[in-house]
Amino acid sequence: MEKLSFTVSAEEKEKIETLIAKMTVDEKIGQLNQVGPSPVGGFEISLKEKKLMLHEGKITKEEFERDLQGVQWDTRESDVRDGKIGSFLGMRGVEKCNHMQRIAVEESRLGIPLFFGLDVVHGLRTIFPIPLAESCSFDENLFEQTASIAAKEAAATGIKLTFAPMIDVCRDARWGRIAEGAGEDTYLTSRFAAAKVRGFQGDDIAKDDKIAACAKHFVAYGAAIGGRDYNSADMSLQTLWETYLPPFKNAVDSGVASFMTSFNDLNGEPCTTSNYLLKDILRGKWAFGGAVISDSGAIGELIEHGTVSDRSEAANQALCAGIDIDMSSMCYTENLKNAVLKGDIPVEVLDDAVRRVLRLKFALGLFDHPYTDESAGESMYLCDEHIKLARDAGRRSIVLLKNDGILPLGSDKKIAVVGELAAIRKEMLGTWAAMGRGDEAVCLLDGLAERNLSVSYEECCKVDGTFDRAALEKAVKDADIVIAAVGEYADMSGEASSLCHIGLHGEQEKMLLALKELGKPFVTVLFNGRPLAVPKAVEISNALIEAWHLGSQAGNSICDVLFGDYNPSARLTATFPNHSGECPIYYNHVSTGRPTSEIRHSCKYMDAPLKPLFPFGYGLSYTDYQYSDLSLSQNNDRVDISVKVKNTGKLPGEETVQVYVRDITASKVRPVKELKAFGKVWLSAGEEKTVKLSVPKDSLKFYDMGMNCIFESGDFEFFAGHDSTASLSKVIYIEN
Repeated sequence: MEKLSFTVSAEEKEKIETLIAKMTVDEKIGQLNQVGPSPVGGFEISLKEKKLMLHEGKITKEEFERDLQGVQWDTRESDVRDGKIGSFLGMRGVEKCNHMQRIAVEESRLGIPLFFGLDVVHGLRTIFPIPLAESCSFDENLFEQTASIAAKEAAATGIKLTFAPMIDVCRDARWGRIAEGAGEDTYLTSRFAAAKVRGFQGDDIAKDDKIAACAKHFVAYGAAIGGRDYNSADMSLQTLWETYLPPFKNAVDSGVASFMTSFNDLNGEPCTTSNYLLKDILRGKWAFGGAVISDSGAIGELIEHGTVSDRSEAANQALCAGIDIDMSSMCYTENLKNAVLKGDIPVEVLDDAVRRVLRLKFALGLFDHPYTDESAGESMYLCDEHIKLARDAGRRSIVLLKNDGILPLGSDKKIAVVGELAAIRKEMLGTWAAMGRGDEAVCLLDGLAERNLSVSYEECCKVDGTFDRAALEKAVKDADIVIAAVGEYADMSGEASSLCHIGLHGEQEKMLLALKELGKPFVTVLFNGRPLAVPKAVEISNALIEAWHLGSQAGNSICDVLFGDYNPSARLTATFPNHSGECPIYYNHVSTGRPTSEIRHSCKYMDAPLKPLFPFGYGLSYTDYQYSDLSLSQNNDRVDISVKVKNTGKLPGEETVQVYVRDITASKVRPVKELKAFGKVWLSAGEEKTVKLSVPKDSLKFYDMGMNCIFESGDFEFFAGHDSTASLSKVIYIEN
């Protein structure tokens, strides 16, 4: 039986069948056609990029000239009127959405409404921390709340579907799109997926403040070889099922309305046409009944994959595999009609895809309420409630990586700020900032200015430029404390932003070294969308704050942490390497016969430290926590964990309690440990509480060589502590 996140009434089912019966083949194909504002889909690209695409044959001369002349929208109005477009992506502005919707509803033959999709990944106008940053909060309530506000703002501008959450597990920081997900851990990403679906969709996607979510990218996109975007993924089926599929299964179980397939091929088969992924798993084993959307242009790119000979074959394979909506490639529009008329594609296959699209439109309430109130948005965007949440989300996402006692800062200090990123508001927003505006963001200097402190600023060094030592010496001469803002521009992470060098760019490290030479105590603040290999910065900084790209309230969030208004509680959800060459690197690697050690013949690099720069789950606080009295007990289908946590410091704080499990002996090599539970606990100075968590026995299953999901009785070691290096442990025998 199909799993749907929405209910389609008997009356609506009848209307759908009536519509399908009335449709021409062209109109049916039109419902499957989704178009955007540029040759790559939902976002504009530069003239230079368009010229390169023309030169490489990615777009035709006619497409290039039409795009250059800006006549796209006129052309598409005619297509909407003729029923040749079913949905848009990347359309911004409620007036424009309503205009196109009126044409669809009032001027097309059948009056079928459009839906408008956008990559509302971490906010619409109120921009929250990038997902990688927010995941560091280990806070499902926060994940849900920020998605709920994003949905509310998006719906107010006519958007009814977001291409989020991105739930690709990623273990390679070179891949730029690590910024868009929840990091390297399957369990955390699964909980992140469920929370985001709840936040975007609520209990009814037809409500004025809710939108449909889209789980992407299905699947293994985060395992691109070498961390190069769009590259192949190659892995065992066990790894696929144990590491990369569970977040998507959780999204289905949480009622996600739609799926997006990934660009990559998996084990030699493009995900866009994979019967194994789309039919056997998604539609079969998981019974997913929602709409499936290709990624932008992916159907046409099957030719480049080399699995089809032309666009017609690409369209046929994609539709028959289960792709309901062709995003941007126009392959369906150009080719499906002939295939259906010739009998190469059964009309029932086409009708099934149209049926799923129409069901989604009915569920979104578009047939009853196709238009959006044009007066609702502006009063809502960046309102006090949303700004307050953005600020709180930002500070909950900041990870304190080092502190020799310099933090929190006193308000009586003379502060010098250096580094370009301290002063550029738009760089606070990060990748995929939807309709976020740089002039509405708070940078670090803005946050400091609000506190009426003695602050001076000199740029001294651009992210990708040279370092001006004379300017630095002048800037810090009279300062008590220096804050150095370094890292990446927002467009250095995200889609098409893979890097082979993930250290500091330009001469930013030279600036930090000069600060050390000048003898001024300094705090390094990192702005970035991925883990960075910055061992020298760690060594020489008095304190190091991982600020990521925190969104609209970045500057205020950072200052809340710098000055102790908020005690940092975030923990890393992706391992930080010492060097780029250590990638991919992740905590839950499988056991090896020669574990990493000082011994020469062991699993290690000869020219790198044995341990990562910072492990998964790592993060400091302005207080200290002590764990004791770990106890375990079996209770039917779960293991209950109890551990005492005490705040042994002088400040109140929130600790992120993490539980890891190791299968000591199994018939197959297992990870050294895996995160299986986590929770947050607030403790006053000196306070001790007992934290109770549980781990379902089913989560201890694994796939054997015959691809059977099994549980083996045996000894399991449970670890409880502050991060993935937790040493407080206890062994328990668990029976099947």
